[in-house]
Amino acid sequence: MTTFEIIPEDLDLRGCSLIAGFHGIGATGYWTVKYMIQKLGAERVAFVDSEQAPPVAAYSGGKLVTPHELYRTGNIAFLKIDVPVYRESEVAFYRALASWVARAGFVEAALVGGLDAGLRVDRETHRLAHTSNFSPRGPLLQSKPLEDERIIVGPVAVLLNRFQMLGFPACAILSYATTERVDPRAASAAIEVLSGLYGVEVDTSSLIKGAEALEKETFKEEKPETERGGSMYT
Repeated sequence: MTTFEIIPEDLDLRGCSLIAGFHGIGATGYWTVKYMIQKLGAERVAFVDSEQAPPVAAYSGGKLVTPHELYRTGNIAFLKIDVPVYRESEVAFYRALASWVARAGFVEAALVGGLDAGLRVDRETHRLAHTSNFSPRGPLLQSKPLEDERIIVGPVAVLLNRFQMLGFPACAILSYATTERVDPRAASAAIEVLSGLYGVEVDTSSLIKGAEALEKETFKEEKPETERGGSMYT
């Protein structure tokens, strides 16, 4: 039996939309959530505790940070997963989380994940997947759906499946990201969509600068030795 607890128990998030992102391809979801929390000044309002939580604690900004926490600004709540749930416990943990979200009074959930950039066939930055009860609006009306037969794995898949079964409205924004490293550009793309969806302004310039620095470094590492010191053109 999964032990799943929100502390404090009397937390009231009725009427809020939940944004959740996870470690995965490009760490896209995790950095999307962490960056939006910082830029929007969201405040920590609760802790998520369970027997699946990893035995890890850390300090950040002079305060103790637990593996799984909830933040809020206005009518937007964020689930921040600093340390991933153990792989063998993912299904139980995220099924319990989805059930809690569905009965806690949230109006919808927006999930963020990475999509292997090697699958990209156009210039779009992302693909969209959603439950039957979710009606795309705003920027999502321009989003292309995930292609048939593409498989979503991990926390996003567990949550989407459970939300579908519960009749709860949820969507997943899947940004194309490199599989080789953290991808700030993919996080920036997801934030742009979420900002339009929820009517907030988030400056992603520092993410773009970070992406450019990483891409430049990667380019240098991939260049053949014969090209590094010369003026060869192709």
